[in-house]
Amino acid sequence: MGDLAKIFKAYDIRGVVPAELDAETAEAIGAAFVRVTGATAVVTAHDMRASSVPLSAAFARGATAQGADVIEAGLGSTDMLYYASGVLELPGAMFTASHNPAQYNGLKLCRSGAKPIGRDTGLTEIRELIEKGVPEHDGPSGTVSQRDLLKGYADHLKTLVDLSGIRRLKVVVDAGNGMGGHTVPPVFTGLPIDLVPLFFELDGTFPNHEANPIEPENLRDLQAKVRETGADIGLAFDGDADRCFVVDERGEIVTPSAITALVAVRELAKHPGSSIVHNLITSKAVPEIVAENGGTPVRTRVGHSFIKQTMAETGAVFGGEHSAHFYFRDFWFADSGMLAALHVLAALGGQDGPLSELLTEYARYVPSGEINSEVADQAVAADRVRAAFAGRPGVTIDELDGLTVGADDWWFNLRPSNTEPLLRLNAEAADEQTMAAIRDEVLAIVREK
Repeated sequence: MGDLAKIFKAYDIRGVVPAELDAETAEAIGAAFVRVTGATAVVTAHDMRASSVPLSAAFARGATAQGADVIEAGLGSTDMLYYASGVLELPGAMFTASHNPAQYNGLKLCRSGAKPIGRDTGLTEIRELIEKGVPEHDGPSGTVSQRDLLKGYADHLKTLVDLSGIRRLKVVVDAGNGMGGHTVPPVFTGLPIDLVPLFFELDGTFPNHEANPIEPENLRDLQAKVRETGADIGLAFDGDADRCFVVDERGEIVTPSAITALVAVRELAKHPGSSIVHNLITSKAVPEIVAENGGTPVRTRVGHSFIKQTMAETGAVFGGEHSAHFYFRDFWFADSGMLAALHVLAALGGQDGPLSELLTEYARYVPSGEINSEVADQAVAADRVRAAFAGRPGVTIDELDGLTVGADDWWFNLRPSNTEPLLRLNAEAADEQTMAAIRDEVLAIVREK
């Protein structure tokens, strides 16, 4: 068994197979998961990686040895697993390493109703129980059965977004050889959509490009195909299809903040006066637009555990992150890139203009994108930046998550990576010149140029 401290992350379990994550480890995780959750039954799903089936089978052995029944949903996206957990009211385990390279795999775990399990909500207990040794179960073993939940998932999503009556759309989808190639066809069935598929073949070696659409180079094929085909929109999913990035009809990348604002307006129209959660790296346009539409913007730290916890505490109807994770109260407070995509398609198809025109109101500022700097000491570098900006007229500083510095027409956030010697910079301003000046000044201080 590998080093558990290395593969147990803040929100999930992830490592190289088999050096760090093997069948023995997966079996122990299954046993400990049942013990910690007290589950009498669990539901599992897996992505297209070659190691996913054997790892999920090993997990099932561990779970059934503890007396729990295992319902295997088979191939699915992470949000399909959340659907399964919610509709069946069972704890769940998704076998995926999301956008990581082919040699990786992992598990995303949740309690009944898709309630997240992270470092502070069960992952640490599971790891510690494995390290001590999971006690043997003295009763009968559980059973393993298979259940096809894909159609139910697709049908459920379409009850949450009304696409009846929209104009016909040409939509390019880049699945990146990930699970979007499995889930998009049944979701789009029956909709007024002409689908142009890119890389729908399930292949965990990712032969065309990384299934990580947050990196602009992984969107180039989608951008080119949208322009080539004259499509109305392009959608790109990551490996486990829980995140969705959008490209407009010109082939230009749409920021996840603009999508957050658009979906927020739609949800506020259905649920007036509701709270909308956004992390502190989303555009300043998001809280402005939420307030303008009668909602209450709620700012949180970066990370899905903070978003989900805050949504549950406030009863927020929707939450969005800069990383293209989108969370819905009507979807058990869980994230679904597919559900966000349906909202965008409904908004686009419900009017006659192009997507770029529709989104003009939601993209008010110029973002830098996330820029990483390798530093010897994260705290020392951040302190240099704090000292440089402290005391400047009209400048505010807060430390909810890293260092956030702002003025009337610009802001930036500098956050340390949890796993690498990096500082991550996100900046935004009212115009390109101001953004570039702030970005370059901060980077020069961080990198001591």
